Amino acid sequence: MGERPYTLLSCCMSLDGYLDSASHGRLQLSNAADFDRVDGERAASDAIFVGAATIRYDNPRLLVRSTTRRADRVSKGRPPSPVKVTVTRAGDLDPRAQFFVNGDGEKLVYCAHEALARTRTRLNGVATVVDAGAPVELQRVSEDLHARGVRRLMVEGGGAVHTQMLTAGLADELQLVVAPFFVGEAAAPRFVGDGVFPWSVARRATLAEVRQIDDVALLRYALSPRFGER
Repeated sequence: MGERPYTLLSCCMSLDGYLDSASHGRLQLSNAADFDRVDGERAASDAIFVGAATIRYDNPRLLVRSTTRRADRVSKGRPPSPVKVTVTRAGDLDPRAQFFVNGDGEKLVYCAHEALARTRTRLNGVATVVDAGAPVELQRVSEDLHARGVRRLMVEGGGAVHTQMLTAGLADELQLVVAPFFVGEAAAPRFVGDGVFPWSVARRATLAEVRQIDDVALLRYALSPRFGER
């Protein structure tokens, strides 16, 4: 098994474990102070990883927001914002999405082998499309990112990606923010789906920190011996 980046999973969920609402458009779970904390984590990362569904439904920019943090990165010879990374089975991504058109940094799309040719045609000029195997292998994606110089990877969702990274044992740290309300909609997306996770009643994850950030709570879990690496 090859080397992989230190991998941080970042997520905000409701008290009942949901990432969003099923019926009211984009649901704001966090607050301004926590958004700034997350921006700091982005600025400390080499790449930000989201799933294709997150790009389609949330249309995120995935850029460092703080001008001070961007300037600090540039002063150290780094791009203003981290590399953007996604993974797709079918390649059905809109080249006009903010993921592709915002920011001058590198965009990497890891694609299932069978959809490679059409995805490269679709995203020609806006992203580098990389063969991720058949089916997609996240271990292969992680090792390829390391080979490209990514030493710290921040994973920002959604639920399918979090589930896959956790069940594959590819996460070193989980930063889980809990919002002070319930969603109560079974059709809404959850933090994780079904799977066989390395942590169970018999092997409990290590809670490394609990922090109040205004009206939300940050729970930091150490998921590997590499926890805390910078």
